[in-house]
Amino acid sequence: MSADERTFPEGFTFGVATSAYQVEGGIENDWAEWERAGKLKEPHVRCGRAVDHWNRYEEDYGLALEAGASAFRVSLEWARIEPGRGQFDGAVLEAYRERLLRMKARGLRPVVTLHHFTHPTWFHRETPWHTPASVEAFRAYTRACAPLLKGLDALLITLNEPMVVLLGGYLQGLLPPGIADGPKTMQALENMVRAHVAAREELQAVLGKVELGISQNMLCFAPDRWWNPLDRALVRLGAHAYNHAFHEALVSGKLRVNMPGVASTRVDIPQAKGSCEFIGVNYYSRAHLRFIPRTPFIEFKFRDRHGRGLTDIGWEDYPEGFGQILREVKRYGLPVWVTENGIDDRDGQRRPHYIHSHLAQVLEARAQGVDIRGYLYWSLLDNFEWLEGWGPRFGLYHVDFDTLERRPTPACAYFRTVAQGRRLVPPELASPQPSAAR
Repeated sequence: MSADERTFPEGFTFGVATSAYQVEGGIENDWAEWERAGKLKEPHVRCGRAVDHWNRYEEDYGLALEAGASAFRVSLEWARIEPGRGQFDGAVLEAYRERLLRMKARGLRPVVTLHHFTHPTWFHRETPWHTPASVEAFRAYTRACAPLLKGLDALLITLNEPMVVLLGGYLQGLLPPGIADGPKTMQALENMVRAHVAAREELQAVLGKVELGISQNMLCFAPDRWWNPLDRALVRLGAHAYNHAFHEALVSGKLRVNMPGVASTRVDIPQAKGSCEFIGVNYYSRAHLRFIPRTPFIEFKFRDRHGRGLTDIGWEDYPEGFGQILREVKRYGLPVWVTENGIDDRDGQRRPHYIHSHLAQVLEARAQGVDIRGYLYWSLLDNFEWLEGWGPRFGLYHVDFDTLERRPTPACAYFRTVAQGRRLVPPELASPQPSAAR
């Protein structure tokens, strides 16, 4: 890259990302129930107090500023806000409002997610996603949340990784609600698209103009056997269904999924056409797909084909796939936000190089005409990692899960150097000096 090609424009945003259940603590929702049912990889593990962000949010804002961030992604916890169906907790809504105002006052742009995997305990029993009642439930929840977003100039995300929710919770039965049913998966997918539209209507009614989208987990897919036509067909079908079908529905109003023998749908939702202002990309890795002659016909593997070593969670470190995904989403003609990107690096030594290689892909994609507006690193803090529990460590800051002490990893200095200098430099050139932001 030339010097100009290594430079981020003045308006480019560097930020960090979190989600409520993973950091706040003290939440009773469907995931808390899932844990008590022994459904995690280690059945005794509980999220519990998480990393106590609910009480330490001011400290954590300071950490984000020290790392050079100018945006902070959080989620609102539906179960806190509406613990019983139709019963909204005004004190919780006011507490979230105060937190977001403080965030903005400290110079961090709020990035607010309405739904980040979790649901109130009543949701799957009374208004599950495969029923139309889910759309109105999400509409009512959004209506309650909309006033607390006034005046924040927040980037808004209705749904985080809806395809993960659907594949894990409705097709594989590994996540709440624990269903393994192809037709119900497609019904739930359609209702989640409609729920996004309903939420948009409620937000616009209160806020007027909104900057709204979803945050989509996007994997780079490759055939496990490059020479096998069935593996190659799986890549084509899987990449469309997993990476693009939801965004295509929000752009065109046409929801199309074709996974023969697994799950398919073809429905027009005219109200969804043009219902997002940006494309949200979460990227972590590449997956290799292999056809197997039995249900579900797909075998999913992470391979270390480049000898870089799998990450500590077992995913391939493949920044080239990030560039591929960013170029693919150019087709939508909308601004792009990288709403998550990060690495499970338990000794903290690989993370600066991971960030460097992935930010290089951001710059290359921008040079090729992809309108990327910002990059949010996942995550600010080590936190509770769903089925994996407390093992993975994605944080810019290492958290001692016993004392809850936050300590900077080597990536903090690197992220700050790039974000404040607006120039991509090698990790070894990072300045060790923190800002006085706290």
